[in-house]
Amino acid sequence: MRYPQSLQTNGTIGFVAPSFGCQIEPYRSCFENAQKKFQKMGYQLELGPNCYAGEGIGISNTPEKCAAELMEYYCSENNDCLISCGGGELMCEILEHMDFDALKAAAPKWFMGYSDNTNMTYLLATLCDTASVYAPGVGAFGMEPWHKSIQDAFGVLTGETVTVRGYDKWEKESLKNEENPLAPYHVTEDRALKCFVGNRAVDGKEKLHFQGRLIGGCMDCLVNLLGTKFDKTTEFVEKYKEDGFIWFLEACDLNVFSIRRAMWQMEQAGWFQYVKGFLIGRPLTAYGQEMMGLDAYEAVLKVAGSKNVPVIMDVDLGHLPPMMPIITGSMGEVEVCGNDIAITMRKS
Repeated sequence: MRYPQSLQTNGTIGFVAPSFGCQIEPYRSCFENAQKKFQKMGYQLELGPNCYAGEGIGISNTPEKCAAELMEYYCSENNDCLISCGGGELMCEILEHMDFDALKAAAPKWFMGYSDNTNMTYLLATLCDTASVYAPGVGAFGMEPWHKSIQDAFGVLTGETVTVRGYDKWEKESLKNEENPLAPYHVTEDRALKCFVGNRAVDGKEKLHFQGRLIGGCMDCLVNLLGTKFDKTTEFVEKYKEDGFIWFLEACDLNVFSIRRAMWQMEQAGWFQYVKGFLIGRPLTAYGQEMMGLDAYEAVLKVAGSKNVPVIMDVDLGHLPPMMPIITGSMGEVEVCGNDIAITMRKS
C-alpha cells in the first residue's frame, strides 16, 4: 500500500470538485472562509477550475471536465494534497474518463473527501494501492470554530493524527444555512455505541480489540460500483488477506431494506472474506427508521452478525457529524469499551 507524504508547513493544498462544487450558499461562504483559515495557517492554495462551477447534473461540471480536473490536480507537482469541495450525486459518471493506471504511476498524494467521493477514496485504495482519507470536504473547514473532528482530519494530512477517538456528542439537526453559513456542528445527542460480537450484544464492561486493513466508505456508492469494471475488490482482499479487513460503512439515502440488500450484495460478491470487524456509521435516512419490523441495526446484523466478528454501530462516521477521519487502506487497530472507541491507523 502506497502512503502519501504528509502535508508540510507552508505546503500547497489543492481543491477539486469531482462531485458538487461550492457555487451556491452556504457552501461558497464556507469554502471562502476555509481558504482564509488555511492561508492564515501559512499554507498556499491551488483551486481547480470546477470549484465554483455549477454546470453539471449532480456534479460541478460535465463528467469529462470533472475527470480532467481530478487527473490533472492529482498528478500535478504544484500541490501537495487534495481536498474535495463536497459530495454530490453522480461522481460515478467521471470514472470512465479517469486513467487509474496514470494515478497509480503518479507520486501518491492525500485525497480527502467522503460520501460521493467514495468513488475516489475507495478506488485509490483498491485500484491504485494508494491510501486516501475518508473525511469531510472543504466546506467543513470553514466552520467557526473548528470541531475536534476537523482538527483530527487536518491532522491526518499533516501526519499529526495517528489515533482518533469518538466524540462526546453528535449533530441530529444542523444550524448551518444561507444566513448562518459558518455555524459549527450543532452537537446535542450523546454518543451511544451499539456493540456486538456476531449477533451477541456486548455489555458496557466488555473490551473489544481487533485489527485489520481499513476499507469501505458510503454504501450508496459502493454497491453502485459493485460488479462494474472498476470493482477489483475481490482481488484486493485476496492480496491483503493475511492482514484481514475492518470494513467501515455508512449510508446516505438508503433505507433499512436498501441497507440490508446492500450488505447481502457485498457478501455475495465476496467482499467480506477475511473480515475482522465492522465499523458502521449512523445512517442519514435510516437512523431511527423501522419498516416492517426491520431497523437499521438488524439490517446490518443479518450479514455482519454471521461473521462472528465485532460489529460496532452508531460510530462517528458519515453523514450525521462529527465523523472520525479514516485512512482508507491503512492498517487499523480498534479498541472499544462501552461508549469509548479509539482507532489507530498505521502505514503498512
